[in-house]
Parts: sequence; structure tokens; C-alpha cells
Amino acid sequence: MNLSNLKPAVGSTKNSKRIGRGTGSGRGGTSTRGHKGAGSRSGHKTKIGFEGGQMPLQRRVPKVGFKPINRTEYVGVNLDVLQALAEKHSLTTIDFAALQAHGLASKNDLVKILGRGEVKAKLEITAHAFSATAQKAIEAAGGSIVKL
Repeated sequence: MNLSNLKPAVGSTKNSKRIGRGTGSGRGGTSTRGHKGAGSRSGHKTKIGFEGGQMPLQRRVPKVGFKPINRTEYVGVNLDVLQALAEKHSLTTIDFAALQAHGLASKNDLVKILGRGEVKAKLEITAHAFSATAQKAIEAAGGSIVKL
């Protein structure tokens, strides 16, 4: 067996419909385009989403939500994740490099520390932003925060 005698599986391919090859072919005359109208003319293209004059789906469905163009998006890291990280690797300071090294953030991310869970260890945490509950929990455990 070589490349010259490979064939597709039987029944997996079909011949394309040959249109416009005379009236005897069954697809001559108007060549499956119907009579008159824009669709029968050469070069006719319909707009994407055009539904024949019916109100298109994208205009029937109500508009929802708003995203400001200059928003800042943060990657959220919760306190329970930080506590588990500190216990597993016996860390006392958690900075952006540590979060990056353990796969919690990538180099262009902004990190926000969120307040789910609790911190038992005394940690010095460095991040771009902190929620109010996270800040209270860290300081109550004797830790400190540093904003980048």
C-alpha cells in the first residue's frame, strides 16, 4: 500500500450536484435558483443573519448587560487558597512571584485577594487589591498586607 492507491471509504464521499448543464439533467433552466428575484441573479449575496425581511434574531433578543471599555479585571484568589498554599510550602510571605510560581496568576494578571475562608497563619501578603473582608481577616490573624 502506498499513497498512489489510497481511496476514501465506500459511501463516505458524494459527487457534487452539477447544475446548469442543460434541461435534460433535471437541473438546467433556472439551475435550482427559482424564478426572478435577487437570489436568481449572479453575484447576489445575502447579509449574515438576514432572514428574508423578518426581524433578525439579533434584533429580536433584548440587549443585556454593560461592560465598560476601560474596566480593570482582577484574578481572584481566596484566603482559603492562600492558607493551603502557606501550609503546603511553609511560606510566611506570599507575593506576586509566589502566586505566579504556583499557577494562581500569570505574568500580566492583576491579583485581588478575596475573603472566602480564613487565615490561621501570620502572613505578609502582597497583591494589587484586597477586599475589605480579606483585609480584616489577614490583619486579625496578625498578618500584614502590601498593595502593589
